[in-house]
Amino acid sequence: MEIVKVVAVGLITVIATIIVKQVKPEIAVLITLAGSIVIIMLAIQMLQSVFGNFMGIFDKTGVSTSLFVPVLKIIGIGYLCEFGANFCVDGGCNSIADKILFCGKITILIIALPIINSVIDVVLEFL
Repeated sequence: MEIVKVVAVGLITVIATIIVKQVKPEIAVLITLAGSIVIIMLAIQMLQSVFGNFMGIFDKTGVSTSLFVPVLKIIGIGYLCEFGANFCVDGGCNSIADKILFCGKITILIIALPIINSVIDVVLEFL
């Protein structure tokens, strides 16, 4: 249950930040940064198991990994843009967050186009 660790680190970080912010605001920022780094490290550990499962699926089915690479890129772009946009919102720059999300959607569309073309080709072969 890795999510329990993530939530615990998040709650501890927030409580510590609130307490320290009243006395030393500059240290509160460092506590927030440290908590964020720990949470990202936990997320990376969780992602390793996901990639291990994907490799198991590729081995069992014999499906080429090149078919799923664009899907993994799309997922990564989605998470990265959401993270960046949330960071901007936290900093009070909502308009920049909107632009990041917009560019992320365009990038996802560009990566998805070859997949869409492949699906259309398969459908046309059946007709």
